[in-house]
Amino acid sequence: MAEINIAVPSEYISGIFGNFDENIKALEKETGTVILNRGDGIRVSGDEASLAKAKKVLDSLMKIARKGETVTTQHVHYLLSLPEEEQEKDVGDLLSDVVCFTKAGKPIRPKTFGQKRYVNLIRNNMLTFGIGPAGTGKTYLAMAMAIEKFKKGEVSRLILTRPAIEAGERLGYLPGDLQSKIDPYLRPLYDALYEIMGADSFQHNMEKGTIEVAPLAYMRGRTLDNAFIVLDEAQNTTQAQMKMFLTRLGFGSKAVITGDLTQIDLPKDQKSGLRQATELLKDIEGIGICRLTNQDVVRHPLVQKIVEAYEKNGRTGNESMDRMGGHVAHRNNFKRKIN
Repeated sequence: MAEINIAVPSEYISGIFGNFDENIKALEKETGTVILNRGDGIRVSGDEASLAKAKKVLDSLMKIARKGETVTTQHVHYLLSLPEEEQEKDVGDLLSDVVCFTKAGKPIRPKTFGQKRYVNLIRNNMLTFGIGPAGTGKTYLAMAMAIEKFKKGEVSRLILTRPAIEAGERLGYLPGDLQSKIDPYLRPLYDALYEIMGADSFQHNMEKGTIEVAPLAYMRGRTLDNAFIVLDEAQNTTQAQMKMFLTRLGFGSKAVITGDLTQIDLPKDQKSGLRQATELLKDIEGIGICRLTNQDVVRHPLVQKIVEAYEKNGRTGNESMDRMGGHVAHRNNFKRKIN
């Protein structure tokens, strides 16, 4: 068994090890090494291949700690999951790319190299598609980019929209006026705005009309000049709706379209406009397409495991719902026949 010593300033060691040494325990488990705190550094024991792998991760964790970030087991698992071609990349590049700050002063930055590519595509293209599973930061990073450009005066309006696919009969049973009925579908967008801008600033701009949060149907017939538009949950747009949205873009505008193609809630006879658009527009200059993966999930590690489990099983989670819908339709038809 080989052994190496890594010099680490004492003020960073506790952060790298984590609460109850949870970060190091995770690293030991995944690499088959033994890692000890020597006070003035870290000693790692194991075979040559395991030592090299553990050292790369520890070097990156030290960079994260030096930047004042809290090191978590999520960092450990992400660094270990990187494909070989990305293992040589400098994690410091991620930490130095601050998109904006929240109202509370917390920096918002890409946390994975996939998210870094996504942010760069948004910066460099008029239209960007962000596609990936839940928890990859598609919507949140798009909102952060939009708000930052709005604050800098690079656009005069923010328009945030998503399809309310149940905006017909089912919504009619909810209490309140139309706005009250559609607000639950737009709540994730409101939550991000409150966190980044603050409730007072958001409300003030809403009243001025410089920020608009609305269902996709409200976009029809409009031309959106000098605006930053975010279309969320785009996997639930029909092909006609997607075409309608794309043809709204005007001069000085920038748009980000986000969605998860494994969570399409459209009726079986309707095809996703997001899927069609990414195929039709993939070779057009000025349009960026970023496909995030389960490696880019930045929610609780359990979310990443859930995504992986569904991918391994080859199911999207919609199949059982589809069968349920079929049973309901069959039962309703049976009732009609009896009546």
